[in-house]
Amino acid sequence: MPTFETFNLPDAGEGLTEADIITWMVGPGDAVEVNQPIVEIETAKSLVELPSPFTGVVSELVVAEGETVDVGAPILVVDVDPGGTAPAAAPQPEAATPAPAAPTTPAPETSAHTADAAAGSGDSGSGAVLVGYGVKAGAATRRPRHEEAIDPVGGEQDLDEYPVLAKPPVRKLARDLGVDLTTVTPTGPGGLVTREDVELHVKATSAQSLATYEGDDQPWLAEGTTQSDGRTTRVPVKSVRKRTAEAMVQSAFTAPHVTEFLTVDATETMNLVAKLKQDRDFADVRVTPLLIVAKALLLAVRRHPEVNASWDDEAQEIVYKHYVNLGIAASTPRGLVVPNIKDAHRLPLHALAIELQNLTAEARAGKAQPAQLQDGTITITNVGALGIDTGTPILNPGESAILAFGSIRQQPWVHEGEIQIRWVTQLALSFDHRLVDGELGARVLYDVGRVLNDPTQGLVWG
Repeated sequence: MPTFETFNLPDAGEGLTEADIITWMVGPGDAVEVNQPIVEIETAKSLVELPSPFTGVVSELVVAEGETVDVGAPILVVDVDPGGTAPAAAPQPEAATPAPAAPTTPAPETSAHTADAAAGSGDSGSGAVLVGYGVKAGAATRRPRHEEAIDPVGGEQDLDEYPVLAKPPVRKLARDLGVDLTTVTPTGPGGLVTREDVELHVKATSAQSLATYEGDDQPWLAEGTTQSDGRTTRVPVKSVRKRTAEAMVQSAFTAPHVTEFLTVDATETMNLVAKLKQDRDFADVRVTPLLIVAKALLLAVRRHPEVNASWDDEAQEIVYKHYVNLGIAASTPRGLVVPNIKDAHRLPLHALAIELQNLTAEARAGKAQPAQLQDGTITITNVGALGIDTGTPILNPGESAILAFGSIRQQPWVHEGEIQIRWVTQLALSFDHRLVDGELGARVLYDVGRVLNDPTQGLVWG
């Protein structure tokens, strides 16, 4: 007999309660094996591929792409014995006798597989068990679906009753789109307004058309609902962006931020980057000024370890950390994420370059794993990559400092008593004033600048 097993959404990271179904890699009728990737989900932290805990044939996709699901809710049904014969229908429990009511059209019956999935939402099933599998039982949280509008108008109407000639379906379309038919140029026979006329009018006059150009890349429009007048599109706040917003509000209103600035002659840093690009030992990595900034910050933390701390408000303690997990802020289509390089203080320059390159590539591709986004201690945000000179960055929650690295530009600069064209950049260090006073912040920032101005300082300190 066929044996149906339900796959419930596991917890793909610590403390997560829900996830969005992004892409199904299998469909009904497809054969699957244990540990075969079957679905890509987006959590509040990253994109994650989930493997199948069963071997068999996919019977049903319980949740559609784009929907939000609670951890522990059923998402997939697999027939682990596809060669068996169909079982007899299970008896349905008797329901209480309802009060007399007007007859209604019966709802379509739920498939047996869906019923099995709903009934088994709290059962861990058999097969490989994933971390947190079935932690939180309950039905999936699904976004409301937009029902198709039903045209209540039937048959022909007397066109003489209206100042504009248009058939009933076209009038309904115009009402739904908020279009005044008197403003539409008719192209139909006898001055009749057609459906194409209404749609063309909307396209030509909508704010979206007026404010954008053909070929514009605006993928976020597909994720939301454009209002009937075309002037706004509403996109649900979810996953990474939702988590980022919550974290930034928490940080801004719990930690007293102070920011200090330093303008630096980074000419020697640029010379070092050029030399490393020609070095055979660095041929397998992409060398950028960010690598030198990262090393400079690690050296500054080594000289001033008290900046590498966090504030435990509940315990009323300062937690000094004897390791540096260096966060690198990365902008992605789904929002800002800050993966970190574990124990970055232990890495020589080449190993740091490899970790930096891999980490940023994975983050921008949305592939950063939950473990990479946790337990950061200090962060760099590279605003210079976007052509920005400086900024006042907000602390990553749980950290005491964040360094903004601005654009490196050629500017007039007094060097050795003469005005010369030099490579100049600006640094900004934001810190939690409960943990870091102005003097400590200044010393950390100054030491980062010293290394950029003269990278040989790193050899002395390292």
